[in-house]
Amino acid sequence: MSDALNMPGLRHALMEYGRARSAAIGAARRELGIGEGDATALLHIADNPGIRPTQLREHLGITAAGITALIDRLVDRGAVRRDVDPSDRRVNRISLTIDLGQEPWVALTRFDDDFDEAVLTADEGEVLRFAELLGSLTSVVVDRAAR
Repeated sequence: MSDALNMPGLRHALMEYGRARSAAIGAARRELGIGEGDATALLHIADNPGIRPTQLREHLGITAAGITALIDRLVDRGAVRRDVDPSDRRVNRISLTIDLGQEPWVALTRFDDDFDEAVLTADEGEVLRFAELLGSLTSVVVDRAAR
């Protein structure tokens, strides 16, 4: 295997994946009439139901005022709800009120769902080895950047 052929090939494949996923989410955002931050927030809330606004703010890297405005927008749209935390009434928890598996919201997850289906058709051992390799290479780069 040639280093000149494989390293750029892997990097190119990862970049193509990223571009394809971004394009799919961009098309979904336009279809739904939502911004990038709103789409990113909805996907993160779906993965973390009951998330606190401060946790969502940290994930998105926006200000406290920005997260309040974003959540207000999503509440007004009927996409999320605020629930008071029963163990600490000062805290709100944010949850989806929409189903990302149903139209029109499925547009946000269609690429990932289709990719997952494609992965299921691939050789399980190859997929596991690739996932381990990608995780390992990513850790090396993140560790170097942290130095």
